[in-house]
Amino acid sequence: MGAANKTLLLILLLFSDNFIFEILSEGVTKEEGKQLRDEVREMFYHAFDGYMNHAFPRDELKPLSCGGEDTLGGYALTLIDSLDTLALLGDRERFSTSVEWIGKNLRFDINKTVSVFETTIRILGGLLSAHLMASDYNTGMRIPSYDDELLHLAEDLARRMLPAFDTPTGIPFGSVNLMHGVDENESKITSTAGGGTLTLEFGVLSRLTNDPIFEQVTKNAVRGLWARRSRINLVGAHIDVFSGEWTQKDAGIGTSIDSFYEYLLKAYILFGDEEYLFIFQEAYRAAMLYLYNDPWYVEVNMNSAALVWPLFNSLQAFWPGLQVLAGDIEPAIRTHAAFFSVWKRYGFTPEGFNLATFNVQQGQKSYPLRPELIESTYWLYKATRNPRFLDAGRDMLASLQYAARCTCGYCHISDVEFHQQEDHMESFFLAETVKYLWLLFDLAAGPDNLVENGPYKYIFSTEGHLLPATPQVSLASENCSYLGAYCRSSNLRQETYSSDTAKESGGTNISDSLTNADAPNFLSRSTFQKSRSSALIKGYCPGLTHGQRYGISYIDSDDSPEEESSSTKQAAVVQNSSTALVVSNESNQSSDSPSFDVDEDHDSHQEPKEDHRVPQLDIETPQIVNETHKQGAGD
Repeated sequence: MGAANKTLLLILLLFSDNFIFEILSEGVTKEEGKQLRDEVREMFYHAFDGYMNHAFPRDELKPLSCGGEDTLGGYALTLIDSLDTLALLGDRERFSTSVEWIGKNLRFDINKTVSVFETTIRILGGLLSAHLMASDYNTGMRIPSYDDELLHLAEDLARRMLPAFDTPTGIPFGSVNLMHGVDENESKITSTAGGGTLTLEFGVLSRLTNDPIFEQVTKNAVRGLWARRSRINLVGAHIDVFSGEWTQKDAGIGTSIDSFYEYLLKAYILFGDEEYLFIFQEAYRAAMLYLYNDPWYVEVNMNSAALVWPLFNSLQAFWPGLQVLAGDIEPAIRTHAAFFSVWKRYGFTPEGFNLATFNVQQGQKSYPLRPELIESTYWLYKATRNPRFLDAGRDMLASLQYAARCTCGYCHISDVEFHQQEDHMESFFLAETVKYLWLLFDLAAGPDNLVENGPYKYIFSTEGHLLPATPQVSLASENCSYLGAYCRSSNLRQETYSSDTAKESGGTNISDSLTNADAPNFLSRSTFQKSRSSALIKGYCPGLTHGQRYGISYIDSDDSPEEESSSTKQAAVVQNSSTALVVSNESNQSSDSPSFDVDEDHDSHQEPKEDHRVPQLDIETPQIVNETHKQGAGD
């Protein structure tokens, strides 16, 4: 980086200390937390009812004129995107009614060209999350008449998007026609986020359908992007999916790149695939070395690291939440304070805020009801229980109620300086913005929801959809077949394929945990750990019981089946070992990049267990270890 650029950044940092005022905590009581949670619930239903009464079954609501518009594909987008929020709020009646309508009426054999990225995170993710709730007794949302209709729709939709991945690089086209495949004149340029933010939804689908193709194509897309990184491990914003040449070489953590980083870590947490962890380690280290100018992030040239834009982009606001998952909380707290100071100044975060002038970037004055800052606020409060994050949430709720609420829902803000309303409400407002606000205040009130108190640990997709770490989802890569983990030898068929992830994992049994030792209140609530089981058998099992899919152990009843003979019983060897992802950010004071260490604990081996009904699988609560700063954390 040249001397001029270094001088500019030094000036920015000096001024930023004056700009970021201290957030004084006024404190949110438990009773006030309940009131705020109820206010957010009312906010959801004001917008949801507005959509159902005035826009359904069109994609999105026009909240000022009380009409509807088709923005993505013309298939009830907002309803699908809202399904798991209805479930989270405990609204069984509307959840059931919505699932049944979608199962009977939704079809994807339509002549529409759609965004692969948006369709995956909003529609595919929404269908999968709702399916996992509607089909499982343990979520409290099971629908007795439900017969996997949403899963069948999700599989059909994903197969219609597969032609987009037929490129020399494996990186998908940005758009695909749901009936005819990729259009002849489709652009060969796609964003890094668009090609690298598909792994969670497609990976979950592979595990639920026992078809590895969905996971394979999205993993190949990530590999295709990472293989073309610069020598300093940065990726650009846009790439040609045929030549593999970068067409925009600006590297950052915001627009066009953001969720690429997010899905690397989350794919590792959910699936346990260490290839994603390795890529995340390298990518995160480079981001903290070349993009981080405490507490802000800038955009640089991916090859030279020369400063390109000293700009706060609103999509960067997801980053502190991701750092919480990685255990790097101290820089997350400082960055959140910087980003929230912009919100306090305008009542919202503009799409772009210039760090050289400390003013809204020309042409980027809007706030389209984005959730990212609220999302990070939720994760930081969950990690630290510091009441200042509740105060921040209360301020953001007040801003939305005061300036964005309109006749039938909530409006985009077209100009944050003058709070001008625009007649549009993105579906992610109900899928994410309201969801994270509700979860934040529910924590303050004493959590009572399936994320905090349910039987599973959940990963949030970049669209805020809930994906549970059940054995069926999380243990697939441990076995040669997706459904082969719990098969008895009498049901075994050997002539089956093996998934790429299973081959690459090499049968390693890892119980991974990402935790923060400095946040004791966080340990029992925000945890991600999977009991790894490695079966002695290999092959394809035609089906799993409910208990086997979801890791629920049942007590034998008097009418249980007769025990199998010892020759047909198959004992499962269960091995648990812990790993902690440790993110060191000492580079804030030096030129060294953050260090990552994976420490293995080999003392948690369990002896083989035998159960003639269901192998006992415990989704345990891990201890998250954070060894950062000892002086003291898409859309």
